[in-house]
Amino acid sequence: MPKLPSFKPREVVKKLKKLGFLEHHQVGSHLTMKHPVTKRRAVVPLHLKDIRKGTLLSLLHEAGIDKDAFIDV
Repeated sequence: MPKLPSFKPREVVKKLKKLGFLEHHQVGSHLTMKHPVTKRRAVVPLHLKDIRKGTLLSLLHEAGIDKDAFIDV
């Protein structure tokens, strides 16, 4: 199992879109994305820095995405 690299927020949004998530709404600097089939959501903080690994793992868990599947997309 490879280590989780750091990602910029826009890279995370791109990967989530490839996995079928759609932009639902944005409040301030946080973008909420929803999957139309599974109805799961992912809240992406759109800050200038890389997303911290713990935050990214929490986001992936909330969205129901496997870490390896996210890296491979």
